[in-house]
Amino acid sequence: MKKVLVISSSLRLRSNSESLADAFARGASEAGNEVEKITIREKNIRFCKGCLACQKTQHCVINDDAPAIVAKMHDADVIVFATPIYYYEMCGQLKTLLDRANPLYSSDYHFRDIYMLTSAAEDEEYVPERAVAGLTGWIDCFEKARLTGTVFAGGVSAPGETEGHPSLVRAYEMGKAIKG
Repeated sequence: MKKVLVISSSLRLRSNSESLADAFARGASEAGNEVEKITIREKNIRFCKGCLACQKTQHCVINDDAPAIVAKMHDADVIVFATPIYYYEMCGQLKTLLDRANPLYSSDYHFRDIYMLTSAAEDEEYVPERAVAGLTGWIDCFEKARLTGTVFAGGVSAPGETEGHPSLVRAYEMGKAIKG
C-alpha cells in the first residue's frame, strides 16, 4: 500500500481538473492505497518570501496552510497535482504551493512518483506542455522523484464538462495502476 496525496488546485467548484483528481483518487483507493485529497480552494496559501530560512530549518516562517500541506507532501509516496490550464500554464495557486514546498528540498522526502492532471478549454495536444514543463522543473530539484504520468482533458471549459470525457477513464486507470 502506498500513501497517495492528491492536490486539487482549482478554485472553482465542480472544476474539470478536480473531476480528474477524483477519478485518479478513486482508482488509487480501489487499488488498495491510502489516498488523501486536498483542495487548495479551501486553503490560505501566501506567496513565498524567498528568505530561504526553510533551507536551514526545513520549516517555513509564514504561518498559513502551506506548511501542513508540505508536511503531507513530504510523507507521501505518490503526489498527484491537478490543475486547470490558464494561459498555457498551471494555475497560480499550484505554482505558489510549489514555491512554498521549498522546505522539502533539503529534507529526506518520501515521494518518488509524481503525476499531473490538467484540463483546458483548448483541446490541442500541445496545450499542457508548458504546465508539465513547469512541474518537471520543480521535480528536477528532487533527484529521487520523477514525473510518472500525465492526463489532459481538453475541450472542457464550464464546470462539469468532463462528465463522460475519456480523460476521466485514463485518470482512474492511472490511479488504479499504483501498486504498493
